[in-house]
Amino acid sequence: MYGYLRAWEDDCTWEKLNRILREKVRERAGRNRQPSAGSVDSQSVKTAGASQGVGFDGGKKVTGRKRTILVDTMGLLLGVSVHSAARSDHKGLMLLGIWFAAAWCGLQQIWTDSTFGGQAFTAWVEKTFGWTLEVVKRPPNQRGFQVLPRRWVVERTFAWFGRFRRLSQDYEFLPTTSETMLYVAMVNIMLRRLA
Repeated sequence: MYGYLRAWEDDCTWEKLNRILREKVRERAGRNRQPSAGSVDSQSVKTAGASQGVGFDGGKKVTGRKRTILVDTMGLLLGVSVHSAARSDHKGLMLLGIWFAAAWCGLQQIWTDSTFGGQAFTAWVEKTFGWTLEVVKRPPNQRGFQVLPRRWVVERTFAWFGRFRRLSQDYEFLPTTSETMLYVAMVNIMLRRLA
């Protein structure tokens, strides 16, 4: 089975399946096939055993990898970048843009949290990829947990991934295999919706 997983990883079959199923789920929900808006976030996860591309995230106090994902307004995966946890969130979004911007020509608006903020970075993203980053901030008087508009969608996607035991930590040796496992999980989620 692992041989098929790697072969489909190498020829981008998992990404193609993700795109085809995402378009079908969006059409069934009465939306355009291609999203015009999305939300981005990153999640630091511990790695199990010896792995390539591992680092320390000082903010989360985690040694492992960082998953940077971009989802549409329904929470469906548009793209993922798995990299060292030592890399900043900005670099994760830059990797996503470099790898996938051509495929997301209709994408205009992306909601983020404050870690992706900064005028220089948001201006660079808009100039380079044509995306408008909008930072969704917590209300200044907020106490405790509160759902933030637009931001909850990407957090819910991370929660969906948390239901897959294989994604509770990063068990893969290669970061590319970790990305593939996220696509496999999303394909599973969308197939259940379409069934």
